[in-house]
Amino acid sequence: MIVAGIGCRKGVTATEIDAAIDAALRETGLTRDALTLLATSDGKGSEPGLVDAAAARGLELTLVKPAALESAGPRTQSFSPRVNEMFGVPSVAEAAALAAAGPDSALLAPRTILGPVTCALASAARET
Repeated sequence: MIVAGIGCRKGVTATEIDAAIDAALRETGLTRDALTLLATSDGKGSEPGLVDAAAARGLELTLVKPAALESAGPRTQSFSPRVNEMFGVPSVAEAAALAAAGPDSALLAPRTILGPVTCALASAARET
């Protein structure tokens, strides 16, 4: 399972979100069809751009509760002082991706920033 965690400013468009996801996928060498889920903080659940981006890709949009973001926070790779002050986590995109992918998940790369959108990709732990 590959999860795209999204952090964004209010009012972003689906096109802006899609471009950030594609940039993150390119950085990790993955294709569009590798993605299985989009995730963000539960406070962003009513953002039309996020809802539309998930629908356009045929993916579920998972809304991650603050406690789950905080639990995933120590596993993030990036740090934004502004985001940490506002949300209590170093990176919403990274924490959302990690939380939605599961407790043993790992980031595939640090977040990608493209304009008003950040995207981080996390992979669920493989079962052996």
